[in-house]
Amino acid sequence: MLIAAYVVLGIAALLGSGLAVIHLQTSGAVAPPWKLAALHGLVAVAGLGCLPLALQGPPRGLGHGTAAFGTIAAALIAAAAVLGAGFLAARLRGRTPSGLLIVVHATLAVTGFVILTAYALAG
Repeated sequence: MLIAAYVVLGIAALLGSGLAVIHLQTSGAVAPPWKLAALHGLVAVAGLGCLPLALQGPPRGLGHGTAAFGTIAAALIAAAAVLGAGFLAARLRGRTPSGLLIVVHATLAVTGFVILTAYALAG
């Protein structure tokens, strides 16, 4: 289940990278295609839903000092999801999120994904 969550979150990261490129190319003046943003959000939520199920198994990484990495990764990715929900709320109100919030969202998500990578490889 951990590999499934990892793959799904990896796909969400790739979609998010595409959204970031669109945002940077247009300097934030044009909102990215809503279908791409919706797909990114749905895939990320699916991956985040798989992650707690994957963390219920036997502990991993005890010998490497990475036993808490799964929980840390889940918390960081959940925080990124909360910001992503804020982006959805802003878009529904006709606003565009600030570049700083996008950077914080991406930083949380990428950091969580990198920590999840270390956790997955430690087992």
